[in-house]
Amino acid sequence: MSDKVSLGKLKTGVPGLDILLGGGLNEFSFNLITGSPGCGKTTMAHQIMFALASEQRRALFFTVLGEPPLKMLRYQQQYCFFDMDKVGSVIRYVNLAGDLRAGDFNGVLERITREVEDFAPGLVFVDSFRSVIQTARNGNEGMSDLQHFVQELGTRMTSWMATTFLIGEYQHDDTETNPIMTVADGMIALSQQAERDASVRKIRIVKMRGQAHMSGAHSFRITDDGLRVYPRLLPPLAADRLPGTAVDANPRRIPTGTPGLDELLHGGLPQGHSLLVIGPTGSGKTILGTRFLQVGVTCGETGVLMCFEKGTSRLRNAELAAMVQSGQVSVVESRLVDLTLEELEDELMQAIARSGASRVVIDSLSELSLYLAPESRRDLRDGVFRLLCSLAKRGVSAMVTIGLDEHVSNMNYTRPDMAYITDAMVGMRYAEVDGQVRRYMAVVKVRGSSHSHDVREYRITEDGLEIDPIAAPVNGVLFGSAYRASPDE
Repeated sequence: MSDKVSLGKLKTGVPGLDILLGGGLNEFSFNLITGSPGCGKTTMAHQIMFALASEQRRALFFTVLGEPPLKMLRYQQQYCFFDMDKVGSVIRYVNLAGDLRAGDFNGVLERITREVEDFAPGLVFVDSFRSVIQTARNGNEGMSDLQHFVQELGTRMTSWMATTFLIGEYQHDDTETNPIMTVADGMIALSQQAERDASVRKIRIVKMRGQAHMSGAHSFRITDDGLRVYPRLLPPLAADRLPGTAVDANPRRIPTGTPGLDELLHGGLPQGHSLLVIGPTGSGKTILGTRFLQVGVTCGETGVLMCFEKGTSRLRNAELAAMVQSGQVSVVESRLVDLTLEELEDELMQAIARSGASRVVIDSLSELSLYLAPESRRDLRDGVFRLLCSLAKRGVSAMVTIGLDEHVSNMNYTRPDMAYITDAMVGMRYAEVDGQVRRYMAVVKVRGSSHSHDVREYRITEDGLEIDPIAAPVNGVLFGSAYRASPDE
């Protein structure tokens, strides 16, 4: 017999979770949702339940000693996913607190079984199962009864024609000693990590039988809509990178909005490339980004500006402000101090999807690091790399700015942690020449394309950056000083 059994997949209704699970939950599977208090276990269970519950798939939610149903419902109905019309008709709550206080585990088991048989649910939840364990801490006899109860409940839950969930505050040691762990088909572990003044929630798919699921810890946040998971993954290969697909060796050039820079780039930035603009404070990086978005709108394109310290009210550019008001330029701006790069990437991709944007400006990575949680700050390079890969997959052209604070000499414009992750790079710097502070610019690299190797002097004017048409007559430029080479040199 060669026919394989096909497992039905259920969409959880939790954004990002189905990606981690490998497509969704297996129908009729027995799952554990675990984690410490405050992680979002009960909220996740309700979000899944309200997404899946229907006349054809009713839900039964057992509450134990954690909190009475009325109190739990008072808080859960604050979330957008909560649908009061489903409560009582396709979703039923059963409080087992009285049964447990009697101390008869067999009686509790029979009550659960009776409710399941009477209601015939397609979804069953027991919250919080940890409370059952606590009632058996008084003696060996209680623990022996509990072990039998756990094994019997697990066996019955796997035999019901329902997708079932046990919710509890399991710790690492519990997963090895508790017999329920061997019976469960799936295990979702939630945690809350505090580091310095930031707190970041993480989710791990510890176990999921019968399907390839994503490993590792992934960030999630609890919002007014419920849980939102931010998977750490790279986008699939772009179509032009698949085997047997012709590669465009001469992509279309797009204007940057600064004519002198277009000349240095030999016609503009290749479509879909990412350009890193690196330089000290006050060198004009934000102005380049603003002009990049403005010329895009002039060409009929929409754009997205991701900014941090510089809100749109501080850009002092009436034309850009008008483009934001008209929707031609969208703004992604956050004031949270425990951000993760996965959240920012998700918000940016949503803005691109809504507006159809083909240009993005991120201004700047230096300021972004001030808002990230400590863990994400350490992984800034990896997160930016994933973000740029997602933009490249969509064919979006990006300009990213970053400050250059350390002492730089010998024409070294690069930052070793960022220089290689973008397709192109422009270096900007100050120099002291004949008692004046002057600004210089050079295109350091453009992948797969020719570009000028000139160092050009430029000035900041009311119209933007004005770049000299010829190379600067300076043979050696140091950060903070410049000299003209003598004939002996």
